Amino acid sequence: MNTSELVTPQHLTRTAVIYIRQSTPHQVLTNQESLSLQYALQQRALTLGWRADTIQIIDADLGLTGAAAQHRAGFRDLLTKVTLGHVGIILSSEVTRLSRNCSDWYPLLDICGFKGCLIADRDGIYDPATTNGRLLLGLKGTLSEMELHTIRARLTAGLINKAERGDLALQLPVGLIRDELGRVQKTPDVEVQQRLELIFKTFLHRRTASKVLQFFNEHELMLPRRDRFGDVIWKKPTVSAIIQVLKNPAYAGAFVYGRSRSVRDPLRPSKTKQTRLPLAEWKIRVNDKYPSYIDWNTFEQIQQMLHDNYAEYDRNKTRGVPRAGAALLHGLLYCGECGHKMMVQYKHSTLYLCNALRQKYRVPVCQNIPADPVDWAVVMAFFQALSPVELDVYERACQAQQQTNEKIEVARTQQVERLRYQAALAQRQFNRVDPDNRLVAAELEARWEAALRDLKQAEEKAAQEQQRTRTVVPLVLTAELKTAFTSIGQKLPQLWGTSVLTQPQRKALLRCLIDKVVLQRIARDKVQARIVWRGGNTTTLVIPVQVKSLAALSSAAEMGRLIIEMTTNGIPDEQIAEALTAQGYRSPMRQHLLPSTVKIIRLKHGVMRKRSQSHPRRIAGHLTVTQIARHLSLTVHWIYDRIHNGAIEVIKDAATGLYLFPDEPATLELFKELKAGNLKKLRFSKEHQDA
Repeated sequence: MNTSELVTPQHLTRTAVIYIRQSTPHQVLTNQESLSLQYALQQRALTLGWRADTIQIIDADLGLTGAAAQHRAGFRDLLTKVTLGHVGIILSSEVTRLSRNCSDWYPLLDICGFKGCLIADRDGIYDPATTNGRLLLGLKGTLSEMELHTIRARLTAGLINKAERGDLALQLPVGLIRDELGRVQKTPDVEVQQRLELIFKTFLHRRTASKVLQFFNEHELMLPRRDRFGDVIWKKPTVSAIIQVLKNPAYAGAFVYGRSRSVRDPLRPSKTKQTRLPLAEWKIRVNDKYPSYIDWNTFEQIQQMLHDNYAEYDRNKTRGVPRAGAALLHGLLYCGECGHKMMVQYKHSTLYLCNALRQKYRVPVCQNIPADPVDWAVVMAFFQALSPVELDVYERACQAQQQTNEKIEVARTQQVERLRYQAALAQRQFNRVDPDNRLVAAELEARWEAALRDLKQAEEKAAQEQQRTRTVVPLVLTAELKTAFTSIGQKLPQLWGTSVLTQPQRKALLRCLIDKVVLQRIARDKVQARIVWRGGNTTTLVIPVQVKSLAALSSAAEMGRLIIEMTTNGIPDEQIAEALTAQGYRSPMRQHLLPSTVKIIRLKHGVMRKRSQSHPRRIAGHLTVTQIARHLSLTVHWIYDRIHNGAIEVIKDAATGLYLFPDEPATLELFKELKAGNLKKLRFSKEHQDA
């Protein structure tokens, strides 16, 4: 029987839709009374005057939240029916069932008001086309959205409060378990414990996750992982699995909450993605909450090493892994002009290049500096800083290698023991099965055979490794070798250029003491390098670099004056070169002054050792290269270049050591034709030179 004046005969000719929704699958299973109340709305529709065949139930959104409408097929179906004018009334236990988002609620009110559709809940019936009805429904929708935020804030506050104490039960990584009282303990499986410890120890020694993987593969060691049910299984190691272990703070005994942040995709607002946060931005961290495999300082050291290993020089300013390139300071260099990271260019020669501004703004390169002199100067400073250090390198290396070998042997023994247990378990399962159940017996027999095969391979491998270990004879250090190894700062320069050290090892040694190097060209032939050592101390060096001409030397004018002065005093070129080298002067392409450079500067100023050198040499019947160049206004280099590439064929005179040409007008004419491009080749025979 109709009990509301808002329900008209026109409404009764349409369908009455009952919309049913619960927010989570758990509520669907446990909140059965609420679900029954929502289905009972069918009786209310009958009471309002609708026939049973005109009542439709939409319950496709059970277990889905009402915070958004994109994922709710039932709600979209309801909107479609209302838009087509097929619905006379929408019944719901409360408006929160329809939507908890005003962005979806008000469009529904607009459509219902335009199509003359009523909305009913337990409190009454509302007409969205009227002012009062829209006001009440609008308030209910706003309160519904606010209630969702209130519930979420209350739940989040409780979760955060529990996390701040470290009592929030997060999923634990392999190697940690909870006992019956909820306390976190190390797994009782000793093999799992020692395999995780081996990962950390190997990484601290080899410094990259890929080399840890290589180490595990070389010794055929497996990695403990969790399956989807939380059980421990053994798998072949991967780089991602090793990095996941290295980055998990639970192994350092720390409870951490808020290591990632949800970021909404602007192109797809309904989708969010998790973004990892750096360690300094983690929301909650409680140290010493779990039993630890490493201490927190070691964990931070590992994170810094992993960060530096990523080769993101431009964006994140990381160092990258030491590689086999010729540049020793790759990843450590910064530009003293603009402050950006400097790159390495291996083209014709090794250069340190600052091209950050060029990449961003297409402006010229900030500066480029030859790598070899900078590397050499920094290495020398490194040796000076290292010289006071005295370490027994060999004994420490032997001890570390011995410890590693022992851990490998323990891991291999544990692996064989586990496989032996699995084989025995497979045998017991096979013996217990009914022989008549052939399908089950065949499967268990296959498992037993596979377990025995794996056990046999592991035992053979272990035996081979034990035999190989016995055949390795340790090196016996003599007194001389012990003396050499006790002073690494004194012996390292002797080993630096030999094949004992690889290029990645040299780079790793430099990074032990050097944090970064700032380069700035202060002159065309000088570079200032500021070395920032670990701990904050700095060393400033002025490094001479190669230039291509005398004019590019900042000391060219002063050096020329001294050369003329010393030549006037009768000092030979070789002695001048030695004396000025001691004063810090040099040639353009060398770190010392060459006698040839002294001679060039002296001749450039017209200072000759012999009087005959001040007069052009004349040979009867012949023209020299210099004489032809003067007659035709050519450069001497132009003629010599044609002689060397074969465009001018002439033989050097044995007596004078000069290229001689016939002293004839035709000779000059031929050179003019060659200069003009009318001739491709000139030939001067031996007879012409002897004439």
